[in-house]
Amino acid sequence: MIGLFDTHCHFDFDTFSGNFEAELRLAEMQGVERFLVPAINESNWSSIQSLSKRHPQIYHALGFHPWFLPHTSIDIQSALSHALEQRSTHCVAIGECGLDFAIESEHGLQERCLSVQLELAQQYQLPVILHCRKAHHRLIPLLKRYPLSKGGVLHGFSGSYQQAMAYIELGFYIGVGGTITYPRANKTRQAITDLPLDYLVIETDAPDMPLHGFQGQNNHPLMLPKVLSELALMKKQTEQTIAQSLWQNSHLLFSICE
Repeated sequence: MIGLFDTHCHFDFDTFSGNFEAELRLAEMQGVERFLVPAINESNWSSIQSLSKRHPQIYHALGFHPWFLPHTSIDIQSALSHALEQRSTHCVAIGECGLDFAIESEHGLQERCLSVQLELAQQYQLPVILHCRKAHHRLIPLLKRYPLSKGGVLHGFSGSYQQAMAYIELGFYIGVGGTITYPRANKTRQAITDLPLDYLVIETDAPDMPLHGFQGQNNHPLMLPKVLSELALMKKQTEQTIAQSLWQNSHLLFSICE
């Protein structure tokens, strides 16, 4: 079996800190060979940079998650620009960033902070890792205002085919996670079934987004093969065929040599 790339996992969170090497081995024993760890804000940049330095199979992104925004976009621009100037080759994206209108955070602030990050993605020619809840109607116009040469990925997708295609047409990949393992997620499952495989990558979002049958438990990158298995069933193709495409897509997305 070709190796798997978990394109979105928060492997730096305290859940995994007790014996990180053991946690990493658990995932690798299940065929997960590469990982992308996105930032939430400046507070965890150093920890994910350290992970990448110690473990070359771990890549990272720097950015500001809409849940953890400071109160001025000026701080974001200065801090992130400085970090990107000094980034290592294992920093392959900006994120996790985006819009979340399901939380009590002023929409205008979220949009201003995201705009700064999109401008920096243009400047540094990096893809972005997008988080979106109840805000597609605002996120898509923003992306059109800041066209990105490297595109990015809409992570944790749980929408319709039409929504997904709107992002694909803007040069984005669709991040497929544990949502597809839930039989009741009919809209998302049908969308993923119908979407072209060339624009899909898989993820766990660990320790969040537990798979069906594992509700209430911390998610883990070792669960990624279960996402692959479900996707292969939906696509009516072999796991090997699906895994090969996902591996190539992930490396193209983040401009990583295979």
